[in-house]
Amino acid sequence: MALSGHFHEPNLGEEFFPGQINPSELFLRDFAGGAFAFDRLMFVRILMTLVLVVLFALAFKNPKLVPKGLQNVGEHAVDFVRIYIAEDILGKKEAKRFLPIIATIFFAVLFMNVPTIIPGLNISPNGRIGMPIVLAAVAYIAMIYAGAKRYGFGKFIKSSVVIPNLPPALHLLVVPIEFFSTFILRPVTLAIRLMANFLAGHIILVLLFSASNFFFWQLNGWTALSGVTIILGIAFSLFEIIV
Repeated sequence: MALSGHFHEPNLGEEFFPGQINPSELFLRDFAGGAFAFDRLMFVRILMTLVLVVLFALAFKNPKLVPKGLQNVGEHAVDFVRIYIAEDILGKKEAKRFLPIIATIFFAVLFMNVPTIIPGLNISPNGRIGMPIVLAAVAYIAMIYAGAKRYGFGKFIKSSVVIPNLPPALHLLVVPIEFFSTFILRPVTLAIRLMANFLAGHIILVLLFSASNFFFWQLNGWTALSGVTIILGIAFSLFEIIV
């Protein structure tokens, strides 16, 4: 059965792929010569940062010995990071030391990813490379600082790139590979992994719901297929929540 009728496209603007910027759609583009101009994705990033800061500020503004309400939620969230991430990996002593940076990265990633399944926002700010680069850089610097402070810079670098008990000749091959993998490739892959997950999820959701819109407005036998694509879209939205 041939498709007929017109394609009633959804109002996607320039955001089918995050990173495309239409100057006419920037906020504050006429203020201060455009120095503070930002697009919708940056607006979502700023919004979620404010939500994160305000929620934690309210949760711990007047802490009670017996927590309740928002304080209770905040303490459970921080305890989750402390117990199941920091202490599981680093042990209690080191977990206490690094909890601020680990919790900051965790909640920044969480709150920046949540908008991908919030109607009206529908996109993760981490779908553009800028924020993942910042988070990867923070983790990278913290890793080198912590290792250098504990073992000394030279010993830390050596222990990171030299594999014990290898034949000396193999070190000529292995050391450059380990150095490149640990100190150059790792921050790049951290940033790309975070961005790619949510860029891919955004594109798949756009394609599924665009297909639902397209098939529905055929108003013929193809309309039934829109039910399949919208179910797939909802199912993938649930999968995005897990991601």
